[in-house]
Amino acid sequence: MGLKSCHNFHDFRALAQRRLPGPIFNYIDGAADDEVTYRENTNAFDRCDLLPSVLTGVQDVDMSVTVMGQKLATPFYCSPTALQRLFHHQGERAVAAAAEKYGTMFGVSSLGTVSLEELRQKHKTPQVYQFYFHKDRGLNRAMMQRAKEAGVEVMMLTVDSITGGNRERDLRTGFSIPFRLTLGGMMQFALKPQWGINYVTHEKFSLPQLDAHVDMGGGASSIGGYFTNMLDPSMNWDDIAEMVQEWDGQFCLKGIMTAEDARRAVDIGCTGIILSNHGGRQLDGSRTPFDQLKEIVDAVGEEIDVIMDSGVQRGTHVVKALSLGAKAVGLGRYYLFPLAAAGQPGVERALGLMQAEVERAMKLMGVTSIDQLTAQNLRFR
Repeated sequence: MGLKSCHNFHDFRALAQRRLPGPIFNYIDGAADDEVTYRENTNAFDRCDLLPSVLTGVQDVDMSVTVMGQKLATPFYCSPTALQRLFHHQGERAVAAAAEKYGTMFGVSSLGTVSLEELRQKHKTPQVYQFYFHKDRGLNRAMMQRAKEAGVEVMMLTVDSITGGNRERDLRTGFSIPFRLTLGGMMQFALKPQWGINYVTHEKFSLPQLDAHVDMGGGASSIGGYFTNMLDPSMNWDDIAEMVQEWDGQFCLKGIMTAEDARRAVDIGCTGIILSNHGGRQLDGSRTPFDQLKEIVDAVGEEIDVIMDSGVQRGTHVVKALSLGAKAVGLGRYYLFPLAAAGQPGVERALGLMQAEVERAMKLMGVTSIDQLTAQNLRFR
């Protein structure tokens, strides 16, 4: 099975599973506790049916959107995710290039493996910088200043990760940065030697957004230590309001799940919120973003750009979210599996398939632009 045989999320996942050592595949594929929320994120879309209109004349479809002041050619974008060069040596470079090809936004994580400056200089499409709130307020200011100087358009603060989720697959394999593999985990690396050859023959793995602050050699300042020791679980709305004012631009909170919190995000001057449960990787048993979407759009949709991620695997999922009032939809594992399987050609193929699926779904729904999608097009079972 090669890239040309991949036609959907499940095909890319299967190809990635064949090519990655088990611990790395399971890091992407895994989620918290019993992984109930991970499964429900996608299942939620199946509880909602589309109602197409016919004979409306849909020769040309415009799927462009404007979200947080950024004009995107597609209503989906590549969410920021950590450690991408661990999955494939091209990492964020592949994702940024593929996003640019399709005219959409891409995110760079503070746990990213390519510098936000390099990506900003190379690619014209809008760039989001995802970061965490640190105990060291000076570090927070320095990271925002760096992003501003690099020309980043949108700051995205993750608010659902004041402590790491309980990802039991990683505990079983010993996956961590730096690696502390169990014997079983080491055996799985031995079974996939090509990954190891690629890893050692390309530039040394690093976290350029954090290399001045986190020692990749391990100890207390490994990635586990970063979450435990450097992030501030006491952060509150007043802290964030200060950051929003200081940034003075497009600023969104990722991980909002209630109408009350959405209202507070509006009140402190955020320009966007992302309904997300971190792809099921944080609080297992939490509700799905799609199931919360209508309630939150009804509450604040006129005042702030509401976006959602988690569980999106199909163009029809995107169309359902847009019909409920989401301005755009974030993709995570959807592009990570093809990245891991095939680098930039993999990400391009995945985004191309998603673009074709959204266009086809819009035509079959009888609409020619995103703003024609409304809740009238849906029925919940």
